[in-house]
Amino acid sequence: MATPLFYANLTVQTQSHDYPIIITENSRTENSKLSSSENVAKKNSMASQIASYITGRQVLIVTNDTVAPLYLQALQEALAADFTVNVCVLPDGEQYKNQTSINQIYDALMAAHFNRDVTLIALGGGVVGDMTGFAAASFMRGVNFIQIPTSLLSQVDSSVGGKTGINHPQGKNMIGAFWQPQMVLADMSTLKTLPARELSAGLAEVIKYALIMDVEFLTWLEQNLPAMMALDLAVLGEAVKRCCQYKADIVAQDERESGVRALLNFGHTFGHVIETHEGYGNWLHGEAVAAGMVQAAELSQKIGWLTSADVERIKRVLTLANLPITPPTIDVQTALGLMGHDKKVKHGQIRLILLKSLGSAVLTNDFDAKLLTEVLSQHR
Repeated sequence: MATPLFYANLTVQTQSHDYPIIITENSRTENSKLSSSENVAKKNSMASQIASYITGRQVLIVTNDTVAPLYLQALQEALAADFTVNVCVLPDGEQYKNQTSINQIYDALMAAHFNRDVTLIALGGGVVGDMTGFAAASFMRGVNFIQIPTSLLSQVDSSVGGKTGINHPQGKNMIGAFWQPQMVLADMSTLKTLPARELSAGLAEVIKYALIMDVEFLTWLEQNLPAMMALDLAVLGEAVKRCCQYKADIVAQDERESGVRALLNFGHTFGHVIETHEGYGNWLHGEAVAAGMVQAAELSQKIGWLTSADVERIKRVLTLANLPITPPTIDVQTALGLMGHDKKVKHGQIRLILLKSLGSAVLTNDFDAKLLTEVLSQHR
């Protein structure tokens, strides 16, 4: 019987607790070429990977109506022998990352009479992971949860580090909590069912790590993006491993985003403006971040930190990943108003993550406001 491939077993160190990120392939998905007994063994292998991180005997799996038909049954069956397993299936989409969906999770927990011994399992992408984590942080003032990310974006970014939350009509991720998972299990096999647009959206976060931390990784991506987009799971596994290690290193230094962790939001202030203005879900998060990274790079160039060649290189790699490099038309004052709700605003001043050079980022408010206005104006 083919055994699961393990690409990495990393550790995230935080003040609250340390936890593993297991990056694997075929840890839980059924294979039609295997016998029923072999598929049972595979399920048991998956269950053994997460069982020791489940507290008590109560489990609530939170997923959505896109992911559930693909992976829910296998996960339920893997855990059913040892745990009381209930399910909460949410509608799929960023537009449902709100209080109504959080209440659905609370309702499922209350209906099952679950208590502080419950473990919530997030089975899905970044939206499911963020909402499940927030529900875990707030139900009975904090319960255990596990991340099983099924999208590239959630595997490389949102499942790691404990940032949880929901959106508000006036701003993205404005309501939430820092709440670390007990473990993260990233199965590269789930990327085989990911739509191409969602894969590209995840690549935006991968490219972000290269731009803010490692120019050599940028060169690696320029060479390997075609293989990643062709779903070469070994290459994708290497990218996920690198990104998770980058994030684990930063989270270990700054769990609650009081310093260096803010650099991980490169492109996000501009991107959140796009998502909020255009309506959550119309632009995928990674698409908005891609266009936002171009705007941040253009401002960095106007300040004198990047060259025009640097900006063109950023645009080329984003285009190679089938990502947008031009934001939608948004009135400048509207954009500035939305930026005013950004969590990095301090003492009324907008602070942005900009690039000193490729591979080196800085959080700063030391820029001419006229230059920001020029960047917001030039794509109208």
